[in-house]
Amino acid sequence: MTDTELLALLDEIRRLPHETEWVEFKEARQNYDFHKLGWYVSALANEANLKGQPCGWLVFGVRNGDRAIVGSRYRENPADLNHLKQEVAAQMTGGFTFLDIHAVPHPEGRVVLFQIPPAPPGMPIAWQGHWYGRDGESVGPLALHELEAIRAQNQTEDWSAAICPEALLNELDPDAVAAARVNFRAKNQAKPFARDIDSWSTETFLDRARLTSAGRVTRTSLLLLGRTQATHHLQPAVAQITWRLEGEERTYEHFSCRTST
Repeated sequence: MTDTELLALLDEIRRLPHETEWVEFKEARQNYDFHKLGWYVSALANEANLKGQPCGWLVFGVRNGDRAIVGSRYRENPADLNHLKQEVAAQMTGGFTFLDIHAVPHPEGRVVLFQIPPAPPGMPIAWQGHWYGRDGESVGPLALHELEAIRAQNQTEDWSAAICPEALLNELDPDAVAAARVNFRAKNQAKPFARDIDSWSTETFLDRARLTSAGRVTRTSLLLLGRTQATHHLQPAVAQITWRLEGEERTYEHFSCRTST
């Protein structure tokens, strides 16, 4: 966005009602506590989801009460500011982080706009394992009814069947596809088409097995057959299953997508 567009956006956000729960203003003149920042990212993502907003906003350099510009020197180095995306992602659900971070050169002082995507349908966003939300202008644990409201969003939608528009067939592991074909043949050995399964192209097999949709990669195909490097198409969901043994000596193992190239 251009400086002119950013200044117009800032003015628009400052005019929003004080009770807007998907926007938060902080002076942050010099610095800001990293853990509190994480609380607000979680809270604003969840509130943006619940309020049907395209994003939430955390604004540094603006006084909350009268929305006056006070200026912020928070991470003035652009590289340090941009690195915050990675720092936040490391402690958020599924690597969740900012859509973008905008440093706005306002005449009255520098303002930083953190653009936060809404929590994905059915997936409340947690910071360090805890869900946060807003109650008026305060931040705290996400209310139970709001947590359940987000979780219930996917109950009428098959999340696994959704197409990953940027994923390609060559991001599926060939060995996994071959194993899936063997299992599909065994399951359908009594069907008239069983003798033709080995002659099907990969595209035909995946569609007939309902692992792809009209030749396009779905979340199901990535979860079952995808290479490790393709799992970014599923973010912020985590493509991992954990086996855990409970007892005096607990052990566990994580299983994720295949790593072959």
